[in-house]
Amino acid sequence: MTNSTAITAYWDAAAPLFDDEPDHGLRLKATRDAWSHRLASWLPSEAVRVCDVGCGTGSLSAVMAEAGHQVTGVDLSPRMVDRARTKLRTAGLEGRFLVGDAAEPPTGDERFDALLSRHLLWTLPDPQSALRAWVTRLRPGGTLVLVEGRWREAGQSGVPYVVGAETLPWHRGVTADELTAAVRPLVTDLRIEDLSGSADLWGGPVTDERFALIARI
Repeated sequence: MTNSTAITAYWDAAAPLFDDEPDHGLRLKATRDAWSHRLASWLPSEAVRVCDVGCGTGSLSAVMAEAGHQVTGVDLSPRMVDRARTKLRTAGLEGRFLVGDAAEPPTGDERFDALLSRHLLWTLPDPQSALRAWVTRLRPGGTLVLVEGRWREAGQSGVPYVVGAETLPWHRGVTADELTAAVRPLVTDLRIEDLSGSADLWGGPVTDERFALIARI
């Protein structure tokens, strides 16, 4: 079984090079524009309060802040959070970033209009519990956005994940059917968007399953 100290150390070590991946750093205009377009279609059109769980270096947080949303990012890695804070501050954007377990965001009784998670569930020892916790962080009528997939490999740049990762329930990702079955009892409305064929989102073509689940609470 994995432990939080090892997981934190892994992502702290990954932080300096994390944005080198096109879909992490969003440095290419086409990639950034592709994510901006998708987020605009998934989130409410008016400015709302969004929780970005497993925010990493804050690239999607920045895109949402640019659109006028009030963003709270949560990540277990202090180095990821430091980079997220710097990224938004340098861009002149507002955003709040907290170090903590994204599976149980340290936001107290605060409720959000939307919650976003991208490529996080495969790292969690109890993804079902996390899904339930995230739903409770949303106000009635809120939006849950999960960007997930079924990976051929799990880990950063081929580096093995922490010891015990093979015991994680979704350690190589999760299919759309599996995630739909897990989320449907928690929500009132749900749809899936296939993202595998959208090369701009990933900085190039991909051959594995990638999708977004968008639900209403």
